[in-house]
Amino acid sequence: MAEHSYVDDLRLGHVLADTADQITTTRFKAQDLQVSTKPDLTEVTDADTAVEDALRKVLARTRPRDAVHGEEREDTGWGPRRWVIDPIDGTANFVRGVPVWATLIALMEGDEVVVGVVSAPALQRRWWASKDAGAYTGKSLASATRLQVSSVGAVHDAFLSYSSIHGWVDSGRGQEFVDLMREVWRTRAFGDFWSYLLVAEGAVDIATEPELALHDMGPLDVIVREAGGRFTSIDGAPGVGGPGALATNGLLHDAVLAALQPTEPTRDLEALD
Repeated sequence: MAEHSYVDDLRLGHVLADTADQITTTRFKAQDLQVSTKPDLTEVTDADTAVEDALRKVLARTRPRDAVHGEEREDTGWGPRRWVIDPIDGTANFVRGVPVWATLIALMEGDEVVVGVVSAPALQRRWWASKDAGAYTGKSLASATRLQVSSVGAVHDAFLSYSSIHGWVDSGRGQEFVDLMREVWRTRAFGDFWSYLLVAEGAVDIATEPELALHDMGPLDVIVREAGGRFTSIDGAPGVGGPGALATNGLLHDAVLAALQPTEPTRDLEALD
């Protein structure tokens, strides 16, 4: 593809992000925010559904032939081009008044993410990328700084960000993850989308979670890759097919993948002897 093949789609991604920001900033810390629990026991607010409905309306008007996958509504359309929407990634933070949440927007062609936009208005930050055109952060397409991953080459010098320990324990790789935490230089749980964007910025070297849905990963994949990093499942498969996600500066990727692979079940028992 030519470098500018996705310019119009990227511009539309920013329009979608602007639309989302108008809704989320109004509803953040609103006294009448409506919160309910979905069947999977995760929280959803009226802001989540309002954002997804608004973005679907824009896409229906501007890209009527494209399919749409979102977190809160049924999939619509069919074909090789598919928009992927997470109206609010970090809903638990949103509900509690923590400003670390964002709208995630991606365009996929087949199994490949080719455009990604992440907007976190409470942090006053936005990140974006398109295939073969680099990754950027800034307030607009005209005012942006190009992203570049770090050059840290050793795991013991690396900065690791994650979301929670519980998910790793539930995945059966709790010991492997704790061992990785002990090996790296520094750990912090920035969580959700932010961990991966910090990798793209070069501020963090490793970000990983064991269980994620497509809408959780969409734009993060292309932003990390276009910043010079790698984005795979925790088993090393490229892209957003899962299970989970591992993003690194590329130099550390193979070593971290090896560290996260489950070992023999007897290992944990032997450690107790």
